[in-house]
Amino acid sequence: MLGSQEKVVNPLFEKRPKQFGIGGALPPKRDLHRFVKWPKVVRIQRQKRILKQRLKVPPALNQFTRTLDKNLATNLFKMLLKYRPEDRAAKKERLLKRAQAEAEGKTVELKKPIVVKYGLNHVTYLIEQFDEVRRKWGGGIMGSKSQAKAKAREKLLAKEAAQRMT
Repeated sequence: MLGSQEKVVNPLFEKRPKQFGIGGALPPKRDLHRFVKWPKVVRIQRQKRILKQRLKVPPALNQFTRTLDKNLATNLFKMLLKYRPEDRAAKKERLLKRAQAEAEGKTVELKKPIVVKYGLNHVTYLIEQFDEVRRKWGGGIMGSKSQAKAKAREKLLAKEAAQRMT
């Protein structure tokens, strides 16, 4: 019912749109937020952030940007506690049991317990042996305008390649 009712127009008041030209009505307030002279600290923070996005990061460093969050890390460390390297007493006990089993003539398992590698040299070696294909360069993210130009260029090249094929 509300939509079907027409608005009552008074003929005494004529509709005059605002003229924002010289000598006319004042223009509405614009958002000049971008044109503010920002404090130097703010400018430097923003430039630093953009520069970190733009610069390319080698794979050796970039692999550490995708680390676990705290919750997952705590669960992982709890699980890894089960695979701690055995201490001297545990090793002595294991070898003693094996020696007793051999003395009795039973078959002996020669498997060492599964443990997590530790120590700086071990960990460094394992990181260096990690699958090279999975390693990717980081950073190198262009601005929105540059990305649009690159996308347009790729589209043009794809179009030319499609024309050559036909």
